[in-house]
Amino acid sequence: MEALASAAPTPGGGSAATIVGALGAALVSMVARITSENPAYAAHVAEARSIVADADALRAALTRARATDEEAYGAVVAAMALPKATPEEKAARTERLQAALARAAAAPLQVAELALGVVRLAQRADALGNRHLASDVACAAIFGRAALAASAQNVRINHAFLKDPGLIAAQESALHALELAAAT
Repeated sequence: MEALASAAPTPGGGSAATIVGALGAALVSMVARITSENPAYAAHVAEARSIVADADALRAALTRARATDEEAYGAVVAAMALPKATPEEKAARTERLQAALARAAAAPLQVAELALGVVRLAQRADALGNRHLASDVACAAIFGRAALAASAQNVRINHAFLKDPGLIAAQESALHALELAAAT
């Protein structure tokens, strides 16, 4: 949190999105664990344990994605700092910056996919029927959708500077599909 609040360019919004998504996955794990241990939900133990395993794996993937996002954006910052005094330097800088921007758009796109997983797991956790934990399930779904929306913002800001229309179109199509899936 201290690094996020600092004046450094990383971590930033992409990193925060991974943390929000991981918090959603953690809530799903908690709900499923509590439910699996409650005798009133004995009929749902197998599904609850399956949800725990999936949510724990998703939380770990989101935690790892934070570093990936930070490295990707760090490469953009490094490329922007390259010299551009000569035509050769400008060309080298542009090439490196475009490659870094492509990575910086791909990293949050992957997080958006993981965030959709959080939303879907929250739906599975809700189906367990433990009404005592309904607000936790709702928060998990909200966090998943928030992580997806924040990730989409980070993908699209990189699109504003990318020059590859094919890459932009493919990523935008994937994002649109994720956003539609999360809305249902």
